[in-house]
Amino acid sequence: MQTIILMLGLITIPLIALAQTPSEVRIGDALPDAMMQGLNGPARPLSAFRGRPLIINVWASWCGPCRAEMASLERLAWRDESDSFHVIGISTDDDPQQALAALVASNSTIAQFIDSKLVLEHMLGASRIPLTVLVDADGRVVQRVYGARDWDSASARQLIGAAFAR
Repeated sequence: MQTIILMLGLITIPLIALAQTPSEVRIGDALPDAMMQGLNGPARPLSAFRGRPLIINVWASWCGPCRAEMASLERLAWRDESDSFHVIGISTDDDPQQALAALVASNSTIAQFIDSKLVLEHMLGASRIPLTVLVDADGRVVQRVYGARDWDSASARQLIGAAFAR
């Protein structure tokens, strides 16, 4: 009897953990609020970025394509038209020191957060990275872009403009 109870407990605990993990937010749906642990600044709730469109880049220090696109995200964030949207990064690294070292190496100044508990990763749909999620001013997911991009290129700026013009 104790063996059966133990086995049921081993099956139930992972199911409870999965039930508590937010599922991927569909395109057009609002992101639920979540507290984000600061990596190069203070912790902030996701809702702090409402009111202006938001570009969220999901990355990891061990991901070469992620590191390759960091400079273009930085340039995008500093362009004149970036006053109309926020750009943030979310690392999926388990070790904050590895993620911070990657930021230092890339000279990143945009707000960066770490998601070592995978809450945001699941919510944003980061089944592979890099992932960039475009979110409107009301917090609704507009588009997901998988793979590295040159985010300050004319074509990427056109994609961003079209996504946020809706």
